[in-house]
Amino acid sequence: MTDGGNLLLIIALLPFLGALVPGVMIRAGRNACASFAAVPTALALAMLLVHAPTVMSGGVIQTQVEWLPQLGLSASFFLDGLGFLFACMILGVGLLIILYARFYLSGDDPMGQFYTYLLLFQGAMLGIVLSDNILLLLIFWELTSLSSFLLIGYWKHLPEGRQGARMALAVTGAGGLAMIGGMLILGNIVGSYNLTDILQHGDLIRSSDWYLPALILILLGAFTKSAQFPFHFWLPHAMAAPTPVSAYLHSATMVKAGIFLMARMWPVLSGTEAWFYIVATVGLITMVMGACIAIFRNDLKALLAFSTVSHLGFITFLLGLGTDIAATTAVFHIINHLTFKAALFMSAGIIDHEAHTRDIRRLGGLRKLMPITFVISALAALSMAGIPLTNGYLTKELMLEEAAHTIWAGNHYIVPIVATLGALLSAAYSFRFIGHVFFGPVRDDYPHKPHDPGFGMWASPAFLVVLVMLIGLFPFIAEPIVDVAASAVTGTSIHAHLKIWHGITPALYMSATAVVGGLILLALYAPLNRIWTALPRPEAKVIFDGLVEGVAALSRRITEGLHNGAMSRYLAIFVIATVLLGFAAWQGGGLSQVNRPILPIPPVAYVAWALLVGGTLSVVLLHRQRFRALVVIGVVGLMVSAAFIYLSAPDLALTQISVETVTIMLLLLALHYMPKDSPVESSVFRRSRDAVIAVAAGTGVGLLSYAFMRRDISTISEYFLANSYKGGGGTNVVNVILVDFRGYDTYGEIIVLGVAGLIIFALMEALLSGPAGRRLRNMDLSRNLSRDRHPLMMVVSTRIMLPIVTMVGVYIFLRGHNQPGGGFVAGLVIAIALLMQYMASGFAWTQARQRYEYHAMIGFGVVIAGITGCAAFFWGLPFLTSTFGYVHWEPIEEFELASAMAFDLGVFLTVLGAVMLMLYSLSRIARHAGETVNTEPMDYDPSLRVRKNREEG
Repeated sequence: MTDGGNLLLIIALLPFLGALVPGVMIRAGRNACASFAAVPTALALAMLLVHAPTVMSGGVIQTQVEWLPQLGLSASFFLDGLGFLFACMILGVGLLIILYARFYLSGDDPMGQFYTYLLLFQGAMLGIVLSDNILLLLIFWELTSLSSFLLIGYWKHLPEGRQGARMALAVTGAGGLAMIGGMLILGNIVGSYNLTDILQHGDLIRSSDWYLPALILILLGAFTKSAQFPFHFWLPHAMAAPTPVSAYLHSATMVKAGIFLMARMWPVLSGTEAWFYIVATVGLITMVMGACIAIFRNDLKALLAFSTVSHLGFITFLLGLGTDIAATTAVFHIINHLTFKAALFMSAGIIDHEAHTRDIRRLGGLRKLMPITFVISALAALSMAGIPLTNGYLTKELMLEEAAHTIWAGNHYIVPIVATLGALLSAAYSFRFIGHVFFGPVRDDYPHKPHDPGFGMWASPAFLVVLVMLIGLFPFIAEPIVDVAASAVTGTSIHAHLKIWHGITPALYMSATAVVGGLILLALYAPLNRIWTALPRPEAKVIFDGLVEGVAALSRRITEGLHNGAMSRYLAIFVIATVLLGFAAWQGGGLSQVNRPILPIPPVAYVAWALLVGGTLSVVLLHRQRFRALVVIGVVGLMVSAAFIYLSAPDLALTQISVETVTIMLLLLALHYMPKDSPVESSVFRRSRDAVIAVAAGTGVGLLSYAFMRRDISTISEYFLANSYKGGGGTNVVNVILVDFRGYDTYGEIIVLGVAGLIIFALMEALLSGPAGRRLRNMDLSRNLSRDRHPLMMVVSTRIMLPIVTMVGVYIFLRGHNQPGGGFVAGLVIAIALLMQYMASGFAWTQARQRYEYHAMIGFGVVIAGITGCAAFFWGLPFLTSTFGYVHWEPIEEFELASAMAFDLGVFLTVLGAVMLMLYSLSRIARHAGETVNTEPMDYDPSLRVRKNREEG
């Protein structure tokens, strides 16, 4: 790890940590909320600048956090010149946007939510530019799509905002899926998923047969994210977002992610004809098309959105040329475009904020009313047009110079002409932005009387415009960062010599033509606009909406055809597929010779087998008679438990019989509120089909089991037997596996069990508050109630049983590490004792004596198990690594203490809480239906006898 690597990890995490704060600080005021959003951004920027001397001298900062070292997966970050440039852009402009948003957003906007989304997006973008592992990069890539979805749809009350967010997510998300495939191909070619390794194997990648598929898939991800043709249409519709979002995402960060990806992969993907013709051509088309559409847009943000599309095409075209000079120019224009475009977006927001409109047709004359905004906007727009003494002019000249010497398909004129046309159209829409908004007479019909805002709103764009002019007048100040970033892109040492005057060159003539042509187009705007309006042209949004609607309709037809809600169909398809796959594997051979004899079978095993088969057949025959089927299921469960005991698996037997008892009791409660018999819903043909499928599947499983038991096979059981005591401190191998070797599985299982209990509770809550609840309240349950609802013998026996069973449960819990038992079984045993209390004395009487909430019991169980697992981190060990030792405590003999006991306690509490919460949920039905409540454990309601006598009499 290079010195400072840990600091790099903190930089990547700070925005995510900071995102937790603004949402809870909004009650402290808007200033506090903005300040707490700015603090993590400023801290991350300060830490980044600490690395500036190393990076600017050509060094690379690296850090790596092991995740799954056995699979070669790690959270790896690195910082070179390109990453440094983009990280500075993300954090620096982020600070300006935080300041701007503080004054732009109204008091009705949830500002804490906005800053939370903004910091999440900022963290995702930082992750992209700092990631060394391509799998990690892909995660951050998708996070940008998700967080930008939240930002674009921030104004949820606007339909266009919601639609723009969905469109952006659909397009960029689809591109991200394609990019995943391309990145995995690259990793497979090189044999490593680290970017620093991949970037050193350009020749290997370009010579691979998989180069072209990888290139196309990766470019799909880059083109969709950076709104390149034909995926350009989503960006203008994302302008429904608040202006701070547009200024940040669509000029400085999100749309630059695709540009960053192309620049990052430039050393290994460029230099081929495929790269040149795909990337340069798409960039050139996007530059001209976006500029042409921008001229005729009347919404300020729409004009700037299509101009952004055009300038992103500008940069893509330069990267596609594949030369060091073009790549250097692309890096330089990334900086320049950031400064003038973010300033223009914020200026458009100021105009909208003050004049209450962004429609250019309703503006004009603002030069006199908003002089500060005019100066900021005019200078930024002149830079966008490429006028001398601005930074935009410098990169426009360099781009035209490269275009003048580019040959496309053997033709020397196509690229120079198209590039000049793109520059001309860019000048035209820039001049329109200035002329139609700020010049002309002052109007008297503005929606709101415009004026310059306070310093807080124009400070950020003014700062950016200062950079526009400083770089334009003194280009040498940008040389160091351009050199180091371009060197990282090209993999060679770059020394740019940036200057204002390059002499009389073809680029100068092309540039002059573009400026003059832009002025002419502005003068002819009115007739050209009429022609543009009258021309038929395809609308990308209409095409996209049609495609989405068509795909959705096709999906609905397929879904409705395959998923009709019949569980029997799903099970039939699944089981048939499984049987066929198993049969194909069986036919493939590969089985070793039979080398294990059949053991002698005692008579008792035959009897148990007969009972098991008989019980199974009875369940099939009696499955419509619910109560009888439940009784037979209990018999089957008991036979399985007996089989476990016979096969020397007491732990499994204990678990099986405990689960069986609890399940049967809960199902008995549920059956109380269901019809005794289930209706016949399947035809004879379907029942026959299901029987054939079931017999085939059962026969296949039986044959597979038989084949395994007749052959010697190697398993991991020997490892567990050898390491159970010395590794986990327990002689009960099954329990040690559950709480140590496979503790993470157990942890997941108790979480699932707890969630199941909570879901049943939630479903019952919804059931009892809906139409079903109203029907229950109208039910008369008294007809089905016995006079002696709580028999004396049952009440007394359960009172005696409770303390005894509790002691047995504690004993089973404590012995579990070395003898059959453990937290899971102990939880079930005590749950049975508590269930009996409810059944004997009634729900209300028992519930009144409950001391602890079942929800809390589940939560405490999961938390205790989790804390036990995390404690291993303090000793540098993996999650849930257990430890043990021996304690001698007079007068007690020496005994063992293991951390697994705490984990087992979490399992115990979760199991007990989940089972009891399920009981509580089911028992609420009776209370809801009007069942009388006992005040004593064995009270008797004489009104039931009176009512019954009247009915009989």
